[in-house]
This record gives sequence, structure tokens and C-alpha cells, in this order.
Amino acid sequence: MWKEIFENVRNQTPLIHNITNYVTVNDCANILLACGASPIMADDETEVAEITSICSGLHINIGTLNRRTIASMISAGKQSNALNHPVVLDPVGAGASRLRTDTAMQLLQNIRFSVIRGNISEIKVLALGTGSTNGVDAGAADHITEYCLDETVAFAKEFAHKTGAVIAITGAIDIVADSQTAYCIRNGHPMMSSVTGTGCQLSSLTSAFVAANPEQVTTATAAAVCAMGYAGEIAYARLSSLDGNSTYRNYIIDAIYRMTPQMLEEGAKYEVR
Repeated sequence: MWKEIFENVRNQTPLIHNITNYVTVNDCANILLACGASPIMADDETEVAEITSICSGLHINIGTLNRRTIASMISAGKQSNALNHPVVLDPVGAGASRLRTDTAMQLLQNIRFSVIRGNISEIKVLALGTGSTNGVDAGAADHITEYCLDETVAFAKEFAHKTGAVIAITGAIDIVADSQTAYCIRNGHPMMSSVTGTGCQLSSLTSAFVAANPEQVTTATAAAVCAMGYAGEIAYARLSSLDGNSTYRNYIIDAIYRMTPQMLEEGAKYEVR
């Protein structure tokens, strides 16, 4: 299953429009190139609708939010919806400030998202309309563990039903859910949290996987999450005693570049609930 999904990305080379944050924009571009897709970064309101029209998918990320780009996000999102292109939302830091929370809710009201990907604290803010996060990280009380896994799966399915989007909640255990089915994914390594932007890269990667597999949004999202986590495992195994988080970041991108569809098929660790 994962093999076919990844093969479609490699074969179709989807062009992905990213309205993303300036902290990780370069890494998002490189992860897209590594998986076989092609990136374009454009956030001026006067061109975003035109740019997104020539792309296969749109990734909206509010990590370094400013008022200038909010209108751009809505314009590009509406154009993508009109063209039936998949749109992925990464609500980075929703709950950390009123601007971020209000903007995330405004985006949900104006755009039909194919996938919403965030940590559990961010997703709870979107689902409840209020809450807080620890900056751009999940709060300590919100970590996904085996103890609360069933409850979190039920929450993700309910929010997926409410929004019509696939919900991807990433953490120690990743959950990808639509209203009926949830994938619980155990790929990844704790060191991934020491690299700024692995979540942003995953959202870009997800956009490519979904754009190449528009009829299989849930499984394509799960495949992207597995691929990113597996890349984290491969990258960690390469580290020497002299390497740190900067090298690790590069090794993650290298791992996606070198990963084959067959490797992903064999390396994915998940269960369905």
C-alpha cells in the first residue's frame, strides 16, 4: 500500500505551493525535492491565486504569521478549493497567541482542508476554539501515550468528522484519522524534536503525497507520516559521536531522498484502529 503511494509521488512530481514560515522555508523546499516533488514558495496576495492554479497542492503554515499573509492564505486556499486541489493546514502555535488562534479559526471557516496536521495541543485548540500551547510545542499534559491513545483516536475521528479533513496528530505516537479509520504510527526518533522544522517538513511532504494520491487522502497522509518518521530513524543510525542536530537535520532530508517505495513499505510501523 505505502509502496504504490510513494511511487505515485516519484512518478508524478507534483508541484506544491507553500505559504509557510521563514524559519523552515528552505528545509520544506528541500524535503519536497527529496521525495520527488517540486516546491514553489509565494505569499504575495497579488499572485498567490495565480501561482496555486498551476500547482497540484497547497500547504499553508502559520509558523511566522503576519497580517500581510493572512489574506494571501485565504485567497490561495479558496482558489485551490475551486480547482479541487488538496490543501494542507499546519496551525503552528495555535493557542500561543490570539492572532494565531483567530487566524487558524478564520482559515477553517474559509477554506476546505484536505488535511490538518499539528501536535495535539494545536489540534485541540482548533477543535475547541480555545486553549494554549507551549510556544510551538505540545504542552506536557497533552503528550500522546499508550494510556490515552484510545481517547486521542476517538477525538481525532470526531474532529475529522466535524471538519471533513484528515487529522494528523504528531507526537511520540502519531495518529492519522478520518471519521472512520485511524492509523497509529510508531516510526520516528526522539531526537527529531531537537530539530526546528521537522513538523513543517512533514506538512510539505504530506501535501506532495496527497497531491499525487487525491483519491486516497487518509492513506497518503499516513504514508507521509511513516516516511518522515522512518527517515528520522535512518538519520539517527548514521550519526557519529561528533554529530549533532544540524547534521541530523541534513541526514533526515538525505534519508527521504534515498528512500525507495519498497523501503517505506517494509519500514512503516503502524496499526489500524
